[in-house]
Amino acid sequence: MALSINDSIYSCLFFFLTGLHFFHLTIGIFLLSLLFWSCSFSLFKSLTDLLWKLYFVLLMKSHLQSYPCPLQINSFWNLGFLLGITIILQIITGIFLGLHYTSDLKEAYSSVFFFIREIYYGWCLRYLHSSGASFVFLFLFLHLGRAISYGSYFYYTNTWFSGILLFFFLMATAFMGYVLPFGQMSFWGATVITNLLSPFPSLIEWVSGGHYVYNPTLKRFFHFHFQFPFLLCGFRILHLFYLHFYSSYNPLRNSTNNKIPFFPFIFLKDFFGFILILCLYLLQTHFHISSFSHPDNALEVCGLLTPLHIVPEWYFLCQYAMLKAVPNKNAGFIILLTSIFTSFGSQEI
Repeated sequence: MALSINDSIYSCLFFFLTGLHFFHLTIGIFLLSLLFWSCSFSLFKSLTDLLWKLYFVLLMKSHLQSYPCPLQINSFWNLGFLLGITIILQIITGIFLGLHYTSDLKEAYSSVFFFIREIYYGWCLRYLHSSGASFVFLFLFLHLGRAISYGSYFYYTNTWFSGILLFFFLMATAFMGYVLPFGQMSFWGATVITNLLSPFPSLIEWVSGGHYVYNPTLKRFFHFHFQFPFLLCGFRILHLFYLHFYSSYNPLRNSTNNKIPFFPFIFLKDFFGFILILCLYLLQTHFHISSFSHPDNALEVCGLLTPLHIVPEWYFLCQYAMLKAVPNKNAGFIILLTSIFTSFGSQEI
């Protein structure tokens, strides 16, 4: 029996409404599932945040409060904490200095003096940063001397290896930071060090961006000097991980169960050292009790006038003496590299 026109219209309308209802049902189910998923995700996220907070609290408690320390350790074991504090102060002051520094050949020197003279308390931040480099290496050498004197490198090889890597990063960061003010001694010191790479083909051009210290060199040194301290923080965490994995060493060189918690016994000694560091920083910054920088570095760069003696900062005098003691430049550079890399093998002695 054939369908009439009205029946065809009704059937088409029925199928259209049925399809529309199915489409709405599908969209509704999708939105409802999306709502349930978002609720479960927020619940999962809040649960994850709670677990991370709990883990962080337990981590801080195990490493800063109940961390077992040997009873026999003396004040030499506080030097690592003092070194860490000086590095943190360097990062903080360096961030504020980097906000106003211009890594351009014609404006680098003037931007430093603009920061000193025009920025409110800029002189304090600048001299805290420049003097802080000497404090960093002072505590670093004392810390390394304590490790060598008590034989820590032999018992904690991973801690020693990570510490030597920290030492190398600090040396590279300090050298590049010394170049940034672009005074006379900065320019000629950078020229001498980059010329040590002359035995290697095209290495000076790759490092300096040209055949000599110029605008690209200053920009590259500023970028690396700003980024290296944050990379340094990662190696510091690795250094502390290896140290806390076995607990601290002690002057008696034996493994003992006679331990004390880090808080409050060791923490009070570290806090006293922190106050001592602040006093030394303020004495150096405000009263200038010791001149750490060379006077020639206060002069603007002149490529036609070489200083009478091109000398580095005091913490690089050991490497400078090696280069001066050997007449041949290439042989002196090899001896310098050998003296640096032999520290990696000292834990095998």
